[in-house]
Amino acid sequence: MSLVLDHVSLRLGPRLLIDDLSATIGPGEVLAVMGPSGSGKSSLLAWLCGTLPPALQARGRACLNGREIHTLPLAQRRVGILFQDDLLFPHLSAMENLLFALPAGPSAERVTRAQAALARAELAGLGDRQPHQLSGGQRSRVAVLRALLARPEALLLDEPFSRLDVALRTRFRAFVFAQAREAAIPTVLVTHDAADVPEGARVLTLDPAEVHDA
Repeated sequence: MSLVLDHVSLRLGPRLLIDDLSATIGPGEVLAVMGPSGSGKSSLLAWLCGTLPPALQARGRACLNGREIHTLPLAQRRVGILFQDDLLFPHLSAMENLLFALPAGPSAERVTRAQAALARAELAGLGDRQPHQLSGGQRSRVAVLRALLARPEALLLDEPFSRLDVALRTRFRAFVFAQAREAAIPTVLVTHDAADVPEGARVLTLDPAEVHDA
């Protein structure tokens, strides 16, 4: 699986946020996008997942496993998204949140897959708890599992570690990237913090009118 960004430019009125960005993220690879507020980091993710505000204009292509996805509705793009907030359904249990993401199939098989995912994330026995009954770190892990159980072809991370304490942040960061590597899916990470960038990742530093590839 690979995600290709082909000559991508983003503009807000007369202001050029991203100018002619091209990059290829291969299976299990991470592209870390860094830069000051307003440099276009989150706008790039919004464009990739199909939620770019009308005020922003985009040019270029995004191809995921050979499919042009930048013109498709979000539901057809096959991307998983993690934000600062876990965005779990508050009225559903952890197990039900995971089942919501799973493709249709025999009920017992879906439950088995969800239970295995919870066990892998050290959440065995917590499937019947609702989000408010889980710790912040537990909710974050459920959110990652939900994103991955939907079998996305790419993972988009919009500063998902920024609200966690230092100890939890380190463990959760390692968990997220290990899961992405295991699933062999390309990942785009937006962050302000260089400590969030995993070893071996490519780093793009955005300025308001230029892109530096490091």
